[in-house]
Amino acid sequence: MRVPITKPYFGEEEKKAVNDVLESGWLVQGPRVAEFERMFCQYTGAKFAKASTSCTSALHLALIALGVGPGDEVLLPSFTHIASANAITYTGAKPIFIDIDLKTFNIDADRVEQYLEEAKKQDSRVKGIMPIDLFGLCADLERMTAPAKEYHLFVVEDAACALGSLCGSKHAGTFGEAGCFSFHPRKPITTGEGGMLITNDSEIASKVQSLRDHGAAVSDLARHEKGGFLLPAFDILGYNYRMTDIQGAIGVEQMKKFPWIVNRRIEKAKRYDTELRDVKWLQTPYVPEGYKHTYQSYVTLVWDPKFKQLTFDVIQDLNQFRNKVMAKLEDKGIATRQGTHAVHTLNYYKRKYDMKDGDYLNSLAADKLSITLPLYPQMTDEEQEYVIEQIKSLR
Repeated sequence: MRVPITKPYFGEEEKKAVNDVLESGWLVQGPRVAEFERMFCQYTGAKFAKASTSCTSALHLALIALGVGPGDEVLLPSFTHIASANAITYTGAKPIFIDIDLKTFNIDADRVEQYLEEAKKQDSRVKGIMPIDLFGLCADLERMTAPAKEYHLFVVEDAACALGSLCGSKHAGTFGEAGCFSFHPRKPITTGEGGMLITNDSEIASKVQSLRDHGAAVSDLARHEKGGFLLPAFDILGYNYRMTDIQGAIGVEQMKKFPWIVNRRIEKAKRYDTELRDVKWLQTPYVPEGYKHTYQSYVTLVWDPKFKQLTFDVIQDLNQFRNKVMAKLEDKGIATRQGTHAVHTLNYYKRKYDMKDGDYLNSLAADKLSITLPLYPQMTDEEQEYVIEQIKSLR
């Protein structure tokens, strides 16, 4: 049996929607993208939603709209996809890495507050915080917004993995000035590539709408609806970050299926929780009280109870065991991945800021010891049972 790490969930509805767009002749950002944006607002509770080419471009647009530029600093966790740090770097600003809480894999709120307290004494250029809702679990967003207000910082939430996730009663992406989502094929819904920025700030929404469309003063759709025949004015430097109507049409159909998709993901995750709780060397995902985890990825952590303290040597030791486990599962046809990277260990950022692997120990541990297990809504009971049996057989 072969079990992939994930599978996108498509049906005849997506095929028909794409064909309808092709027959319409309107392929670039247009009415289907606008419909997708409206559905996204309705689901998340945000006032505005602006689609883009990816979550990375959505983050870039958010930062530009908030005035981030050379010399500024933005805080983010070291354990994340490199795209988060790249979006900051594109603006000329400096990403400031903060270590994570190893239980949740999310940015450590205590360390954020400590950094800001020290930065205040040194006339720092910290302009904002980018918490990341990793793997479908919201960061400690209440703790992020409090110091942001105290130090007059913005919060841009990287909610790439977190459609459907809640912190208390609020949806991921709605805690700061903006939140950004991904529709990459490994995300719960996909448009192939694509992203979405949500905000309750009309000024940010207006800026992002222009910035994503080369800096145009008015969109093609708005001109078409008003019967305009002249090209728009361009008053600012913009980007070509437009989502196509082909993607928008797929997104509309995916949103219709999302309640079923997310419930299936949670159901499968709970089965893993139950079946793997007695595997002594494997820690299953932790969910704080009051949070809704949507399990974009089911990420576990290899550990040995004999170790009382996390050290660089312990991580290196357990990493060898982790890699052997993943290799054995691969031999059985079961795809796995590490959770994501500790960005400070990747050569570009490591060299640029002269960082050492052990500088952010929890992030390093999450990189070296995490195992993502297969999870997708159409996963059969037989497929999941096979994964569980093979993990239990390992010692």
